[in-house]
Amino acid sequence: MAAPGRLKVIGSRLLQAIPVVIGVIIVTFILTRALPGDPAVYFAGTIADEESIQEVREALGLDKSMPEQFFYYVGDLLRGDLGTSLMTGLPVAEELGRRLPASLELTLVALIISCAVAIPLGILAATRPNSLADHACRVLVTAGVSLPTFFTGLVLIYVFYYVLGWAPPPLGRLDFIFLEPPRVTGFFLIDSVLAGDWETFWGAAKQLVLPAVTLALFTLAPIARMTRAAMLQSLSSDYIRTARAAGLNGRTILYGYAFHNAMLPVVTTLGMVFSFTLGANVLVEKVFAWPGIGSFAVDALVASDYAAVQGFVFVMAILFVALNLAIDILYTLIDPRIGFDAA
Repeated sequence: MAAPGRLKVIGSRLLQAIPVVIGVIIVTFILTRALPGDPAVYFAGTIADEESIQEVREALGLDKSMPEQFFYYVGDLLRGDLGTSLMTGLPVAEELGRRLPASLELTLVALIISCAVAIPLGILAATRPNSLADHACRVLVTAGVSLPTFFTGLVLIYVFYYVLGWAPPPLGRLDFIFLEPPRVTGFFLIDSVLAGDWETFWGAAKQLVLPAVTLALFTLAPIARMTRAAMLQSLSSDYIRTARAAGLNGRTILYGYAFHNAMLPVVTTLGMVFSFTLGANVLVEKVFAWPGIGSFAVDALVASDYAAVQGFVFVMAILFVALNLAIDILYTLIDPRIGFDAA
């Protein structure tokens, strides 16, 4: 697709995303007000009297009507202000900006690991149906879907940290003996490389192994299953039989034709898995004391921290829109025949 056409697609997708984002803002605002508990009581303390709680409620603007609160909330959003977290006393944007790279780094490394295992395994299972590799793929997929992430994480901690002593203590992104690298991207692996601090790099990498493997064992299941199914469908197509009849090399047929045409559903699955994992990796973050946005959002829900919950959902909605846009553009790079003129 030419550059003007791609820009047209981007503009069209952004316009289509506006009603989605508006709907997310409205629904999130209403649902947070329906949460049990009173943030004014949480902020004032359990021993505060009713008068003190009312003063806090007025200071937080919770004494105003719902339409008034929504009006002020939208006005703050338009100024880029996501509010202040009651739990930490810091701006929500600052909290999310500090925690989002931690979740992104964990999710991306887990997806890289799962793709490195799941895609070759899915291809191997598709080229050898009912073989040992195919049965291994099915077992791995079943185990990945069936085992809860918190159980897998606890087992890995017990085996590799407590029994074998190979892994560092599960206490966040860095052991206490290391200092955080100078912040550039928020990704400790990248920032430590940019700073030339290889000791911190290896320290951050070691801390990342167990939580990333825990997530990878969960995410590789749908990727391997989709790769296998897409490859089986592609290998049974007429153009593959024609290529074989023409005497083309088996490797060329497998990767140049079959896998290339099977990439579209695999990319779609990757996008869905990434979106789901980024917002649902809270159990892994809790088990490994990982300071990501998932654990921050759960703590905010418990405390009825309206601003933090709304900010989390809003940022996730923007990320999902950007991810869907990136997948649409990637489709055109994989298969130029795909057009969006009708969109």
